[in-house]
Amino acid sequence: MTKPVVTRFAPSPTGFLHIGGARTALFNWLYARRTGGTMLLRIEDTDRERSTQAAVDAILDGLTWLGLTWEGEAISQFQRAERHAEVARGLVEAGKAYYCYCTPQELEAMRESAKAEGRPPRYDGRWRDRDPSEAPAGVKPAIRIKAPLDGETAIDDQVQGRVVFPNKDLDDFIILRSDGTPTYMHAVVVDDHDMGVTHIIRGDDHLTNAARQAIIYGALGWDIPVMAHIPLIHGPDGAKLSKRHGALGVDAYRAMGYLPAALRNYLVRLGWAHGDAEILSTDEMIELFDLAGIGRSPSRFDFAKLENLNGHYIRSTPDAELVRHVETVLDHIGPTGADLKAKLDEAMRAKLLAAMPGLKERAKTVLELIDGAQFLFAARPLPVDERAAALLDETGRSALGALLPRLDALPDWSAASTEAVVRAYAEEAGLKLGKVAQPLRAALTGRSTSPPVFDVLAVLGRDESLARIRDAA
Repeated sequence: MTKPVVTRFAPSPTGFLHIGGARTALFNWLYARRTGGTMLLRIEDTDRERSTQAAVDAILDGLTWLGLTWEGEAISQFQRAERHAEVARGLVEAGKAYYCYCTPQELEAMRESAKAEGRPPRYDGRWRDRDPSEAPAGVKPAIRIKAPLDGETAIDDQVQGRVVFPNKDLDDFIILRSDGTPTYMHAVVVDDHDMGVTHIIRGDDHLTNAARQAIIYGALGWDIPVMAHIPLIHGPDGAKLSKRHGALGVDAYRAMGYLPAALRNYLVRLGWAHGDAEILSTDEMIELFDLAGIGRSPSRFDFAKLENLNGHYIRSTPDAELVRHVETVLDHIGPTGADLKAKLDEAMRAKLLAAMPGLKERAKTVLELIDGAQFLFAARPLPVDERAAALLDETGRSALGALLPRLDALPDWSAASTEAVVRAYAEEAGLKLGKVAQPLRAALTGRSTSPPVFDVLAVLGRDESLARIRDAA
């Protein structure tokens, strides 16, 4: 009987959840969901100098915002240090590892000698078969694995295919440092085994680690999980993704106004494909995702594609949900967001909801939704931009003055009733509709572009609309 699939996402809390890490988490989550398995979360916090609680919180927050859930509590690798040490000492007792009493000076001399001879730096195995009774006084030993001296170590990778490493290139590497702390290489193997991980899906920058980890698995007699090393994300210029390309934290994408569903869709298509399908719902991703669809070449990050995809998601997201996304983003854009959030009472929320159909037709990000909705939050007298001011010339103000009593006399106030009045006036005055509607838009919003002007009138309501028109006229 096959074991249920268990994947894991294992970030280091030395900074935010960056976009490459988010994609790795997504692939692990999708594969677990697709196979009816579970995804676990392990925080690899053994680097105590660089690991921070703020970074742990940012990772958990980023995953939650993206909608990627994990089973149980997040596991701290640091808190398992005694288990890692116990396994390392067990390997010494089994003759699969040994205590190495080299001093830092001896190791440095080895490195210098290799450099001088044009060889890669390798430990020369001098304590591999020596008796610990020969150990110099006062030197705390490290524990090194007894790596195979000849032959090769092969990884059958689900993405990269069969990858072979000559064992002569893999020296007796350290698994437990002289201060008793485990190395990353060793801690990962013990944790993955103890957590029951069946599939390791991670970046291909870990591919060389896989060979060393396979040696530890072999020494312990443990099954090696299925491995899938996914190519890294590159920038549009083909270079490794950096901050100038968009290697930002997931929190930055939220603050830039991208929707989690759009970001999930964009990330899944970075390196994985299902035919020509560009837009996939989360349910479709879960149904279709497989390791065979992951390509071997690095994918290129493209902000324009992400923005267009986000625009599609904004147009297809229910209005009430978009209002919630606006509220979320307001919490992450500094003082401006805080000011707008303070104004977002129930009445303003209702106006924003009513305005959303017109706002979302033009917007590609939540920030653009917020920008388009500024006219709702603005206090009278409205600030007017340069283009809008040009529309409020003598002709524009004259049209507004003529419209005021007609609009004021309306028995009911709606987009349809106000449109009928404005059209009737334009026809009567021999003006094109735009010559009346554009100054009206400028008076109502302070801008030359907005959602449809009759929708704006309906959303603002009779009293506010007439007051703004009077101010401008």
